[in-house]
Amino acid sequence: MAAPNIRVSAEPIDAEAEERRLLAQAGDVGALVAFTGLCRDEGGALAALELEHYPGMAESEIEASAREAIERWPLQGLTVVHRSGLVKPGEKIVLVLAAARHRGEAFEAARFLMDYLKTRAPFWKKERRADGRPGGWVEAKASDEAAVAAWTKGRSP
Repeated sequence: MAAPNIRVSAEPIDAEAEERRLLAQAGDVGALVAFTGLCRDEGGALAALELEHYPGMAESEIEASAREAIERWPLQGLTVVHRSGLVKPGEKIVLVLAAARHRGEAFEAARFLMDYLKTRAPFWKKERRADGRPGGWVEAKASDEAAVAAWTKGRSP
């Protein structure tokens, strides 16, 4: 497999273009699993999320997790695109595409990568509230840490 395609961008994510690009490079693919994470509006309370990251470090951490997925499963291709900057409700925050000869590997790799992105990738999310009041920083969830702990023990969560 070629190197994973990793990108952090303030631009909107074009999932169809990313899928076409991956499939053009991947070869003999029998399964493509796509995960798209969206910004929620939290019942109308959220105007946007502001995503901050350390350029270079974020990409490096994402690539390390992507390479770990490639070591675990026989993938034909892997793409991760993560937004930065201001993301409004309904917009894509993250896209993971995992291409493999068989669906099981593609599903597992995509799930593994999302679990690791939630805990390892250095992104900080601050809420911008619709009512103009100050928003808080989004905290990590114990369930995300538990998922990574399961992967560390060699099994899916």
